[in-house]
Amino acid sequence: CLENTDPRTRGRGIQLLSQVLLQCYSLLQEKEVLHLVMFYESRLQDHHLVIPSVLQGLRALSMCEVLSPGLAVSVLKAIFQEVHVQSLLQLDRHTVYSIITNFMSTREEELKGLGADFTFGFIQVMDGEKDPRNLLVAFQIVRDLITKDYALGPFVEELFEVTSCYFPIDFTPPPNDPHGIQREDLILSLRAVLASTPLFAEFLLPLLIEKLDSELQSAKLDSLQTLTACCAIYGQKELQEFLPSLWSSLRREVFQTASEKIETECLAALHALSACLSRSVLSSDAEDLLDSFLSSILQDCRHHLCEPDMKLVWPSAKLLQAAAGASLRTYHRVTRSVLPLLLEQYTNHPQSSQRRTILEMLLGFLELQQKWGYVEEDESTLLSLQAPVCSVVFSALTDPSVQLQLVGIKALTLLGSLQGFLSSSDLELVVDHLIRLALHEEDSQSSEAAMEAAGSLAPIYPKVFSGHMVPRLEKELQSGRAEKGAESSHSHCSLQQRCLQALAAVSTHTSIVRETVPVLLQHLQKVQKGSEAGNTQDMVSVCQSLHRVALQCQQDAEGCWYFHQTVVPCLLAMAVQAAMQESTHLLLGKALLEEEVLAAMVPVISAATTHLSPELAAQSVSHVISLFLDGEVSFLPQNSFPCSFQPFGDGECLEAQRRLVALLMAFVCSLPRNVAIPQQEWLLRELLALSCSCNCPFTATTAAKCFAGLVNKHPAGQQLDEILQLAVNRMEPGLAEGPCRTQALTLLLWVTKALVLRYHPLSSCLTDKLLGLLGDTELGPAAADGFSLLMAESPDVLHKGCHADVRIMFRQRFFTDNVPKLVQGFHGAGPDVKANYLKGLSHVLNHLPKPVLVTELPTLLSLLLEALSCSDRVVQLSTLNCLQPLLLEAPQIMSLHVDTLVTKFLNLTSSPTMAVRIAALRCAHALTCLPTPVLLPYKARVIRALAKPLDDKKRLVRKEAVAARGEW
Repeated sequence: CLENTDPRTRGRGIQLLSQVLLQCYSLLQEKEVLHLVMFYESRLQDHHLVIPSVLQGLRALSMCEVLSPGLAVSVLKAIFQEVHVQSLLQLDRHTVYSIITNFMSTREEELKGLGADFTFGFIQVMDGEKDPRNLLVAFQIVRDLITKDYALGPFVEELFEVTSCYFPIDFTPPPNDPHGIQREDLILSLRAVLASTPLFAEFLLPLLIEKLDSELQSAKLDSLQTLTACCAIYGQKELQEFLPSLWSSLRREVFQTASEKIETECLAALHALSACLSRSVLSSDAEDLLDSFLSSILQDCRHHLCEPDMKLVWPSAKLLQAAAGASLRTYHRVTRSVLPLLLEQYTNHPQSSQRRTILEMLLGFLELQQKWGYVEEDESTLLSLQAPVCSVVFSALTDPSVQLQLVGIKALTLLGSLQGFLSSSDLELVVDHLIRLALHEEDSQSSEAAMEAAGSLAPIYPKVFSGHMVPRLEKELQSGRAEKGAESSHSHCSLQQRCLQALAAVSTHTSIVRETVPVLLQHLQKVQKGSEAGNTQDMVSVCQSLHRVALQCQQDAEGCWYFHQTVVPCLLAMAVQAAMQESTHLLLGKALLEEEVLAAMVPVISAATTHLSPELAAQSVSHVISLFLDGEVSFLPQNSFPCSFQPFGDGECLEAQRRLVALLMAFVCSLPRNVAIPQQEWLLRELLALSCSCNCPFTATTAAKCFAGLVNKHPAGQQLDEILQLAVNRMEPGLAEGPCRTQALTLLLWVTKALVLRYHPLSSCLTDKLLGLLGDTELGPAAADGFSLLMAESPDVLHKGCHADVRIMFRQRFFTDNVPKLVQGFHGAGPDVKANYLKGLSHVLNHLPKPVLVTELPTLLSLLLEALSCSDRVVQLSTLNCLQPLLLEAPQIMSLHVDTLVTKFLNLTSSPTMAVRIAALRCAHALTCLPTPVLLPYKARVIRALAKPLDDKKRLVRKEAVAARGEW
C-alpha cells in the first residue's frame, strides 16, 4: 500500500502503520524512530488525502522517549513548512497541537534553540483557529511559550494579535454538547494568556479601554477582570501612559452603571491598579505615579462626600475605599484627606439620615484600618483624630434614630478591635453606653446589637468587662427583681430578661464566664425560692442564658470544664431539692419541675457535656449515674435533702423525682461515644421499665428518648441484642391492648429511629410493626405522625451534635425500603384508615432530599393528588408543602396533571385552616413556573378564583393571594 500510486490506497497504508505506532511507540528503538521520522517527514509532501494519517504517525513518534536530538526540531520545521494547518479538519488540527505540546514538554531546550522561528511557526499554525476544543490547547501552548521563556523576538505583537482577536470570548455551547466546553473555560484560558506578560501591555490596555467603553455588559466584565489579572504582573512603566484613560473609564462605570456586578469588578480593578502602583513605588527611582493617581481620584470623588443626600456620595466613597484598601501607603494618603472631611460633615449635618450615611462611610474606612492592624503613631491619621472619631461614634449611640445607633454600635465594635486605640476612660464610657443600650433602649434591634458588641469586645478587654460590666448587670438584675416584687409590671420583666441576655452575651472569655455563671445560678436559686406566678418564665429565661454561655464555652477546654462542673451539679441539686419537696408535699420550688423548665434545662446540660474531653466526661459520668441509680448525692452542692432520691423507685410520691430523667437524658445522651457509661445495662433496664409503665406522658417520653439515645451509641454485639429483645418483649404486649398503648408506641418510635439512623438490622422489623399500626383506628393517626419523627432532625437526642451514630443517606434508604409498603398498605386499607397511610407517606416525602423525590415523582404523583382530597388537615398541609418545590423542580412531569392540580389548589384556597389556605396559594403561585402554553387555558379561571382570597380575613393569606394572582 505504501508504494501504491493511488493516494487513497497509500493513505490507508500509512493509516494502518500510524495506528500500530500509536499502540507500540514505547517499544521502539532509537534507530527505528529515526528511520520512521525520516519516512513520515517525506510523506508530509505527499497528496493532501494522506496528511491526516501522517500526522497521527508523527503524534505517536512525538511521544517516544528515545527520539534522537534534533528530530523534534526537524519534525516541527517540516510541519511549519509543508502543512497548511488551518485547511485541515478539526481533529487533524488538534493532532498538530498535540505534537507541539508533546515536544514542548519533553524537548524544551531543543525547541528554544530554534529561537523566534518556533514562535513564528506556531503563530502560522494557530492563525484563524475557530474550534473551541482546539483553542483551549492553543491558548495553553501560547501561555507556555511566554511563561517558559521561549524567544518571542520581533513577533510579540503578532502573538498578541493571534490570541487577542478572540477577546472578548463570545461562545455559547450547543445544547447536549458532548465535549462539555463552557464559555467560562475559554474566558479563563484566554485571560491566562493575555495576563501572562508585561510585553503585551502596550497592545492590551488600549483594547481593554475600548471594550470598557462598549455597550456590551459581558465585554465590560471580561475587560475589568482581565485588567485586574494584569495588575498582578505589571509595573508602573506599563501602566503610566494609560492611567488617565483607565481611571476615567472606571469612574464613569461606577458613577453610571446599574449593574452591581460591573460596579464590583470596577472597584476590584481600581484596588488592583493602586496595589500595583504601590508595589512599583518601593522599587523605582522614577516619578511617583501613585501619588498623582491618588490625587486625581481624590480630586474627582472628595467633593461628592459633602453631599450626603446626593446619588454620587456612595459611588465616590466606594471608589476611595477601593483605592485606600490597596496598601498601607494608599490608606494613609486617602484617609489623610478624607477622614477630617467626613468628621466635619458629620458635625455640619444635624439630620439623622445624613449622619447615618456619613458614619457608614467612616465605618468603611475604619474597616480598612483593621486590615493593617496597629500602626505607629506618627503614620496613622486615625490616631491623630482619636478624640473627634470617638466623639462622633458616642454621639451616634445617644441619637434617637435606631438606624444611626446601629451603625454607631458597629463603629464602636470596630474601634475596640483596633488595639490601643481606646483609652481606659473611653473603655469605661463604652461599657456605660453598651449597658444603657442593652438594657434601657426601647428598640430591640439596638439592644441586641449592643449585646453582640459586648460579646465581641469582651475577649479583647476581659478585665474591663468583668470588672465594670458584670457587676453593673448584676446590680440591675437584683434591682429588677426587687422592683418586680413591688409592682409586677411588664417593663421590669423585660429589664430582667435583658439583664439575663446581656450576662450571657458578654460571657465570651473564660475569666468573664467565671463571673457571670455564679450570678446566673444565684438568680435561678432566688427565683426557685420565690412564689410569684411568673416564676416558670423567669426560670426558662435563666436557662436560655446559661445555654448561650455553654455554647460560647464549647471551643475553650478550660471554660467548658469550668461551666460543666459548676452548672451541671448545681442544676441537678436544685431539681433534686424541688422533687424532694414535692415528694414531702412542700410547695416551694414547684415551678422547677414544670415541663417547660425541665425542657429548658436539657439543652444547657447537653451543651455543657458534648465538648468535654473523654477523661473529664468519664469523671462526671460516674457521679451522675450513681446519683440516679444509687441516690448518691454527695457530689451535689447543698446536699442535705429531706429524703432519699429514687427516680426509678415505685410509688406515686416519687412522680416528681421521675420527671428528672429528662436531665439524665440531657447528660448521658450527649456524651462522646468513646466514654464508657458505668452500670449501663442496669440503667437501660430501668429506663425501659419507666418508659412502658409511667402514667406521666412527659416522663415516659423522656425515658424512651434516653433509652433510644443510649441504644443508638451502644456497641454492636450480644449485650445490645439482648437489651433490644427485652424492649421488643415489653413493647409487643403493650401495643396489643391495655392502658399503656400510647407509651408503648412512643417507645417503639424512638427505638426505631435510634436503629434506623445506624442501619441496625432490627430497624426494618420495628418499622414493619409501625406500618402495621397505621391500620389501627386508635393508634393509627399517632403512628402516622411518627413517620415525621423518624425522618426529622431531633433537637435534643439522636443528632450528630450529641455524637449519635447517624449514617449518611439514612432517609433515602428508609424511603426505598418503606414507601412501597406504605403505597401497598394504602391500596389495601379500609376507608376509615386510608388517611393514616397518606399522612405517613407525606411525612416521609416532606423530609426527603428534593433530587431523590423528583426521580420517584411519576410513581407517587397520583397518590399525592389523592392526598389533597383527604379531609385530614395535616395530610393536606404536608402534601401541599411537598408539591410546591416539585412544581419548581419537575415542571415537565407536573404539567401532565395540570388540570387536577389547578382544581385541587383552588378548592383548598377556601379551606377553614389558615395554614392550608396559605400553602394552597403558594402552590397556585408555583404553578406559574410550568410552561406557558400549558397554563394559558386556565388563566382566566385561576384569576377569577383568586379574587376571593384577596378579601380573606387573615393578612398573611391576603399577602400570598396578591403574589399568586399577580403572577397569573
